[in-house]
Amino acid sequence: MFKIILQIILALTVFVTQAQHPPVFDAMKTDSSFIKIYDLSINLVKYSYKPNGVRFLVVHDNEDTGVKAGFDYIRWSGGEIIDSQYGGVRDYNFTYMDDVYRIDPNAIYTERGINTRLKKEDFSTNEVEKALNSAGKQIIDFYDPKSLGYILTLHNNADGGFGISSYLPGYDLSSAADSVHINFEMDGDDLLYVTDLKLFNSLKKANVNVMLQSKFVENDGSLSVYAMQKNIPYINVEVQHGHQDENLRLIELAIAALKEHGYIRKNLNIPQRDTVSKTSNN
Repeated sequence: MFKIILQIILALTVFVTQAQHPPVFDAMKTDSSFIKIYDLSINLVKYSYKPNGVRFLVVHDNEDTGVKAGFDYIRWSGGEIIDSQYGGVRDYNFTYMDDVYRIDPNAIYTERGINTRLKKEDFSTNEVEKALNSAGKQIIDFYDPKSLGYILTLHNNADGGFGISSYLPGYDLSSAADSVHINFEMDGDDLLYVTDLKLFNSLKKANVNVMLQSKFVENDGSLSVYAMQKNIPYINVEVQHGHQDENLRLIELAIAALKEHGYIRKNLNIPQRDTVSKTSNN
């Protein structure tokens, strides 16, 4: 049954319209890195405008509010965004040796994550897991966190399904959190997820929804786990689909925190919009 369902998903994916990526504006440059996982084609497109040390990463191809907000930031302040494009869906879906596989692209950055989160009919082969591991390494190499000194991702979620309260004691994701700060005037679906205590304290002081990842978080193959293992400061700007203005505001606060603690290594002189200090009630 599982195999049949996945085959239907793959068939439908052929007809899925590509996600509506923002148009490239004048003077913006693009570069690409192509990944092939059997019959799945993934295009990592880097959009650049006045590169200045700020670089975003988007790993899901159905979370375009973050992409649009990233473009808004770059248009105003300069920077780069790497957008994953593979058909406007969330998961990687592919076949190997007539077997159907599915995995969240935010689960391929550790071997354990790949092994535990790969969806398959019976069992996966070492070849499939090696291919996914290679894809994760290619994404990381293209983003190049070693030269940047941080990882800054953009994610979107649905209304009410997941939010800052998910990390509170007694809730589903409480074991992933070390500390949580909530601004009850904000929409609970809009938050920042960090792995660095200094970043957490700065964002807590800014009075936004923010969660600090626990050092004992489950190894689920996510970029945040990879970043913690490699001691790379990580921020995820996680905002409800459609909350584009709030997405941009939280991006600006995230970058301000990275600059405050020297994680953005270049001496940037970036103008900030006056919305940074405001609280949104999306």
